[in-house]
Amino acid sequence: MAEEAIEGGAASPRQEAIIDNLPPAEALEGVEREVMEYDVVIVGAGPAGLASAIRLKQRAEKDGRELSVAVLEKSAEIGGHILSGAVIDPAGLSELFPDWKERGAPLDTPVTKDRFLVLGPAGQLDISLLPQPGYMKNHGCYAGSLANLCRWLGEQAEALGVEIYPGMAASHVVWEEDTGRVKGVVAGVFGIDREGKPTGEFQPGIELHGKYVFIAEGVRGSLAKTIMARHNLCDDAEPQKFGIGLKELWQVPPEKFQPGLVQHTLGWPLDDKTGGGSFLYHFGDHQVAIGFVVHLNYKNPYLSPFDEFQRFKHHPAIAEHLEGGKRIAYGARAITEGGYQSVPKLAFPGGALLGCSAGFVNVPRIKGSHNAVRSGILAADAAFDALGAGREGDVLNEYQTAYEASSIAAELKLVRNVKPLLAKFGNTLGTLLGGIEMQITQLFGGWSPWGTLKHGKTDAASTEPAAQHQPIAYPKPDGKLSFDKLSSVFVSNTNHAEDQPAHLKLLDPTVPIRVNLPKYGEPARLYCPAGVYEVVYGDEAAKTDPRFVINAQNCVHCKTCDIKDPSQNIVWTTPEGGGGPNYPNM
Repeated sequence: MAEEAIEGGAASPRQEAIIDNLPPAEALEGVEREVMEYDVVIVGAGPAGLASAIRLKQRAEKDGRELSVAVLEKSAEIGGHILSGAVIDPAGLSELFPDWKERGAPLDTPVTKDRFLVLGPAGQLDISLLPQPGYMKNHGCYAGSLANLCRWLGEQAEALGVEIYPGMAASHVVWEEDTGRVKGVVAGVFGIDREGKPTGEFQPGIELHGKYVFIAEGVRGSLAKTIMARHNLCDDAEPQKFGIGLKELWQVPPEKFQPGLVQHTLGWPLDDKTGGGSFLYHFGDHQVAIGFVVHLNYKNPYLSPFDEFQRFKHHPAIAEHLEGGKRIAYGARAITEGGYQSVPKLAFPGGALLGCSAGFVNVPRIKGSHNAVRSGILAADAAFDALGAGREGDVLNEYQTAYEASSIAAELKLVRNVKPLLAKFGNTLGTLLGGIEMQITQLFGGWSPWGTLKHGKTDAASTEPAAQHQPIAYPKPDGKLSFDKLSSVFVSNTNHAEDQPAHLKLLDPTVPIRVNLPKYGEPARLYCPAGVYEVVYGDEAAKTDPRFVINAQNCVHCKTCDIKDPSQNIVWTTPEGGGGPNYPNM
């Protein structure tokens, strides 16, 4: 039987070894690596990582100090793995660059109209005028591409002297074993074949050591999991909760284009006990970003978030925006949804967790990039002051203290009970109670009659046996509004080196067929939005001799499998740098 996972980290020394010793240790034994020393090493060129790098350099420039900062990015280019809705609150960006408009930040489409619909199978109810807290309005926000914003932030960082290394996946933590301090990371390991042996193109990677190391990998990062486990960062937090967000980018005819329109929906095609909703944003050059979020605490193992998204687009309230248009991009990623009560301890010996590695998404607002930027600023300030005092490699408690007094914590505290209320009472009543709760917390400065509600169990543990549910018959895609998984992966520009080891690891290779198939119908084949997992049969008609197949080359790095597998038997690890999707304008 598979080991029970501890949310946020490894379940055992064996699982930690798998997470922290990839690529396979045998291929790396006895190799010598170049070591590069920096003041601060940052893993991840998303909004949090780039904001922290920029802030460090801004302060160094202001004080006339020399400060070396390196940013590692596993994508082949900055922004290649960034996927978000996105309606962007520029509050964090304004703290980093008050003159971001004059500098040419790619936020060109202000929100002009907010629409909120509840969908039924064929109709809709517009609830846009119902009372809601002011912070739920999108006035002052911009519809755009977070990937492009990160590309722009990368340009600003490099202009300040930050060293950015795209295509360099950080695969290992470098520990100071006697203290547990994070000294740095190993990045840029290439040329290991699927058997775990070095090829003629083998490169052992380099070690980047930092006086402080910031982990800004995004949701469910493999390094963050290992550090959380070793330093028990999640012990005082509720289990982290997640959703899967699926997104497409469409080019639409001029007569369909409504620049600045922001539309969100609840309801159909999800039932009342399955949390989620949609977004639809008109922005840029006649483009529509359309997406669908399913909360991963759903119970029915037969549910396929990808197929729910595809049939959702046929609803009249959605189809009217897309008909006559062309889908030009697709992607998926997990979203942190635990909020205030699931934020782990942020600082550890030698470094800190930033952005989605810590879980700063405001679920009701469907926004997190502004908090990611702010967390980068807070961590940078703490590290800069510590370095100025001659410190290094210790715990940046100042970052933790700054977070607790910050607008990030205050914002997350206001909405902390919305997710638990949805989980407990379902979409209809839960949304109503969540709206009342937000009015109360705003009026009373965060106080709630419910206190702080708990999440209870992990999303993996929420999955119920298949025997308690009926299979879902999804309609076939029409190739106009709805599509299959493989054609979708194609427009995500996903690619991995064919001969590298599969970066999706099974703790016990027998579990998918021995446990998950008979008990849960092996839901990996359904919750994965990229066709990575299959159950194939020796005799398809008789359904005998089943085998579990992993098509790792299809992986879009959403990490849903690492989260939702009911046996917690799948471990997502980073593949060779440069692999995975390459999202344009997402």
